Amino acid sequence: MDFIAATEPMHLNHLLANFGYLVSVVMFMLAIMRMGRVKTARSGNFLAALAMLLAVVSSFVEMGQIEPWFIVGGLVVGGAVGAIMAKKVQMTQMPEMVALLNGFGGLASTFVGLATFFSLGGSGTLGQMMKEGGWFGGMNLVLTLIVGSVTFTGSVIAFLKLSEKMSGRPILLPGRHALNGILLLAPLALGVGAVWFVQGVPLIAAVLILIVLLTFVLGVTIVIPIGGGDMPVVISLLNSYSGIAAALAGFTINEPVLVVSGSLVGASGLILTQIMCKAMNRSLANVMFGGFGAEPAAGGGGGGGEYVGVKSSDPESVAMILADAANIVIVPGYGMAVAQAQHAVREMANILEEKGATIRYAVHPVAGRMPGHMNVLLAEANVPYEQLFEMDQINDDFRNVDVVMVIGANDTVNPAAKTDKSSPLYGMPVMNVEDAKTVFTMKRSLGSGFAQVKNTLFECPNNYMVFGDARKTLEEIIKALKED
Repeated sequence: MDFIAATEPMHLNHLLANFGYLVSVVMFMLAIMRMGRVKTARSGNFLAALAMLLAVVSSFVEMGQIEPWFIVGGLVVGGAVGAIMAKKVQMTQMPEMVALLNGFGGLASTFVGLATFFSLGGSGTLGQMMKEGGWFGGMNLVLTLIVGSVTFTGSVIAFLKLSEKMSGRPILLPGRHALNGILLLAPLALGVGAVWFVQGVPLIAAVLILIVLLTFVLGVTIVIPIGGGDMPVVISLLNSYSGIAAALAGFTINEPVLVVSGSLVGASGLILTQIMCKAMNRSLANVMFGGFGAEPAAGGGGGGGEYVGVKSSDPESVAMILADAANIVIVPGYGMAVAQAQHAVREMANILEEKGATIRYAVHPVAGRMPGHMNVLLAEANVPYEQLFEMDQINDDFRNVDVVMVIGANDTVNPAAKTDKSSPLYGMPVMNVEDAKTVFTMKRSLGSGFAQVKNTLFECPNNYMVFGDARKTLEEIIKALKED
């Protein structure tokens, strides 16, 4: 009876924890499903946060006795950092913040792997120290360190490129493919040695730290050759890496929810990466090893040469043409995000709808340097979901459109991607805005986009440049429409 009484609380804790794990896994799956639709994405994100909270609480219940000060301290520090980021980070900075958060996830997995090793007792090889997992557990720990470390430094480089703290153009090291191969194989070989051959805690610890340092370098050398135009793909891929690292860490510490949630993130990240590659008509291998935009191509599409025949217009003239248009399509881009012009866009659209115009929004999959960036901005301005159209849904209909308003988009509307084989953008699907009767392109200048190539749309005979800050220009257009 004494034995039963002593074991019953722990058994109850175990049952409660497993029930919590099961519920949180179901919540994670439902959250992923809801994130697949614009209307339910916000609730899906909230559901995922609740699922993670439940998983953490269940883990504490399973442990039975915990040190509360470390946990409370972590919650306070993490919550404060998250609150500050949520308040301070602008929507235009969201792509680089996502990249940075991916990196933090990878670094956390690396720390979990190292902490697991240093908590082990006994002697012998790493495989022998992993009492339950054996050599499988040892190699899983090594892979956790490799994937987590690559994710961290790769994400830091992506953050620096997206935030323009370093050049967005590719940095091509001599013999970079061979170097990357060595930096990948060497940590794997060291890991095998630690699992089967190297003995003693100090020596194994040195090997594991060397693995982390080498893969830190690998994360840098993998991402620096990738140009700014391919950053949406890189963000998706690094997001997948962070999920894979979390799943490996879950195996290492025997946390089933971490395995499931990490696997969901890893799988969804890979699917999104494939979607992004398809949207840009590029293979993943081409993105990772091609050095996109490495050499300025000759000719107009490649980024050289002066613009010829560019015409401009003013807000009053734009308002006059918009007032008579029946079919209008708005194409948002990163410039709209920078100017925080989404609410002005919505106000202009409301006025035009009152005048009888049909308004639609054409959103390119990689507009705004991150998948879904434009959708979030437009949703923030309460743009009706049914007015949002993906590129494939609307591209063939531009020929029937009276006016297209390109607001801050550049590379995603560049006709050179379809015609100029010398352009680095060649083959990337773009919006067929030049097929419309009239196109107004709103930009501050004739400067190139993130891919650093010339936009031949500016020279099209039916295109008119409207120079200036997007929000201020739209406010002038709105004023003119109201006075009409």
